[in-house]
Amino acid sequence: MRTLIFTGKGGVGKTSVAAATALRAADMGLRTLVMSTDPAHSLADSLDLEGPLGPEPVQIAPNLHALEVSIHHDIESNWGIVREHFAQLMAEQGVEGILADEMSILPGMEEAFPLIRIKKHKDEGDFDLLVIDCAPTGETLRLLSAPETFKWAINMLRGAEKFVIKPLLRPMGKLNPALGKMIAPTEVYEAVDDMFAQMVGVTEALTNPLETSVRLVMNPEKMVIKESQRALTYLSMYGMTVDTVVVNKILPVDQDSGYLNHWKDVQQRYLQDVEHSFAPLPIYHVPYYAEEVVGLDKLRAMSRDIYGDADPTAIVYKESPMDLAKLDDGTYRIKIKLPFADVNQLDLFQNGDELVIQIGDFRRIMTLPVSLAGQEAGQAEMEGDWLIVPFYAADRVSS
Repeated sequence: MRTLIFTGKGGVGKTSVAAATALRAADMGLRTLVMSTDPAHSLADSLDLEGPLGPEPVQIAPNLHALEVSIHHDIESNWGIVREHFAQLMAEQGVEGILADEMSILPGMEEAFPLIRIKKHKDEGDFDLLVIDCAPTGETLRLLSAPETFKWAINMLRGAEKFVIKPLLRPMGKLNPALGKMIAPTEVYEAVDDMFAQMVGVTEALTNPLETSVRLVMNPEKMVIKESQRALTYLSMYGMTVDTVVVNKILPVDQDSGYLNHWKDVQQRYLQDVEHSFAPLPIYHVPYYAEEVVGLDKLRAMSRDIYGDADPTAIVYKESPMDLAKLDDGTYRIKIKLPFADVNQLDLFQNGDELVIQIGDFRRIMTLPVSLAGQEAGQAEMEGDWLIVPFYAADRVSS
């Protein structure tokens, strides 16, 4: 199943672009699901529906279904028994109500559930195309880093059950009722294991450029362009392939725009910056419409302006932002594409079988492949847009 992820700064029109893309694919005969993961959902408004969408697919048009993710619904469905246990523990400590519920949410959980939904629809195979209307850029990056964050929290719980609770505390709890009430029942850990199983394969699917592409939506404005540049850096760091840039709300150059004529000239200068900065990515231009892009007819018109006669699901750029190679001398190196990265904000270190990369406030924890077992990272350096990390045998690094 092909997956297209649309993201960008709030207000640039990514929901409209995502909905237009999904509708175009559905009109071509592809079974299409468009999904909003933005907590401030506007997908139903873009489709001009009477009421909000729910967390399950609803048919909008032939071949087109839509849903809006509900974190509350997903937590109740997948995490209810765990939440109830934590809430009970908190209540015994005098913490009740909403605060107790919030404390039962593990790091990365709210972002993990939409990803589990993505994997669910991939596994079920009911659709040919999944179009994801993501939250603004920062929330999208947290969404894409969720598998690593949530995996850490889940592994912590699983390790506690395996090495402490099951062999030691659970037998003791049978002798001490007060202790027994504090120990989670086996059903809680079964739910944890089920969640872990559902997360398996999510990262691989998202980082496969033949399956998943990210499309950046922006306006020709300085602040938006700068944020999009940072987004491209962070998305590359997480191994995501950006295959298209969509520049929305462009004022027509051949029409008198009144007091906006000066702004039109400014936009044209910024469009040149976009072409230069984001090359060789394909860049699509979308005009500023006289009316809101709401409803199927206007979304169809937008899709024609974006894609023309082209297939909106085509893989138009597939260079992977990450590459692992074994060199002639027997050593290894990892290349990670980090366009626009500020070297002064870049930090990198190895922790066992994990490579930790941090740029500003965003961190990626990469589990190194088995081929690098016993290898240690050497001195990293930037070559153009690429971060080059060599790996050597541990004795060679230490010497």
